[in-house]
Amino acid sequence: MDAMNVAVVDVGSNTVRLLVGARTADGVAAVARGKRAIGLGRDVERFGAVSAPKLAETVECVARFVEDARDAGAALIDVVVASPGRQARNAGQLVHLLSRATEIDARVLTREDEARLAFEGALAGLPPSGALAVCDVGGGSTQVAVGTVEHGPAWLRSVDLGSLRLSARIRHGDPPTGDELASLRAEARAAVAELTPPLPRRAIAVGGTARSLRKLVGDSLGAEQLAEVESLLRKTPAAELAERYDVDLWRARVLPAGAAIVSAIQALLGVPLEVGRGGLREGVVLELLDRLPLPAVQAGGR
Repeated sequence: MDAMNVAVVDVGSNTVRLLVGARTADGVAAVARGKRAIGLGRDVERFGAVSAPKLAETVECVARFVEDARDAGAALIDVVVASPGRQARNAGQLVHLLSRATEIDARVLTREDEARLAFEGALAGLPPSGALAVCDVGGGSTQVAVGTVEHGPAWLRSVDLGSLRLSARIRHGDPPTGDELASLRAEARAAVAELTPPLPRRAIAVGGTARSLRKLVGDSLGAEQLAEVESLLRKTPAAELAERYDVDLWRARVLPAGAAIVSAIQALLGVPLEVGRGGLREGVVLELLDRLPLPAVQAGGR
C-alpha cells in the first residue's frame, strides 16, 4: 500500500463521506471514496437533536469507513463533523460515540474551518487569478469564502441553512409548484441577506448540490442556467430527475432547496459559479498530507 495516503471521514448533514487521498502536482488524487446518505440534518431541523437510530447508523458507517481507510493504506485518518456538530443539542454525544468506535479523536469543524477548508480544497492546483470566491452549500449550512490562491481566504462566512434543513423547513410537493419554489428562494435570500462579501472576479461552487446541478445544466451556474434549473424542477418529479440525470434520489428530493440557496449566493456574488472539483474533504486531506513526516509514518491511524 502507498504509505503516503491519508484519509478523512466527513460527517455532514446529508451524507457521511470517505476520501482517501494522495498528493499530486494538481492537488489531491482520490485513492478510495465512500458515501452513505444518512440525513442527520433532517433530525436536527425537526427535533433539535440526532435521534438514537441515526446515532447508531452514523457510528456504524464511520467505523466501517475508518477500516476502509486503513485497508487502503492511510497513514493519517481524520474524522470531522460538520454542521451537525454545531447544531445538534446532543452533538457531544455524537462526537464521543464516534471517537470511541474508531479510536480516533473526532472533531467538530467550526464555521470558519468549513469555509477555509472548502476554499483550500477547491483552489488546490489552480494558478493565481485574482480574487476568488468559493461557495459550499451543504445539507445543514452554507459557507462562503473570498480570497486568492497566493494568500488564501481573507473573508469567511457561514449561514445555518443548507439543502436538507431548508427542505425540512419549507415543505414542497414533488415536483414543487411555482409558489413553493418562490418560498424556498425567499427563505434562502433572507438567510444570506446580511452577508457583504468582497466581490470576486471568479466564483467556484463545491459540494453535492453543485455537482448535481452540473449534471442538469453544465459547469457554469449563472442566472440563466439557474433559471433553467428552476423550470426543470417545477415540471420534473424527483424520481424522474434522478433517473434522467444520474442523481441520487435523496439528492433529487432536496435539490429544489439546494438550488434556491445556490441562486441566492450567485446573486450575492454577482458572477456565475463554476462547479469545482475539490472542496472540504480535499482541504482536510491537504492538511493531513502536510503533517506527514518524511519518510512516511506507519499506516493505520492518526
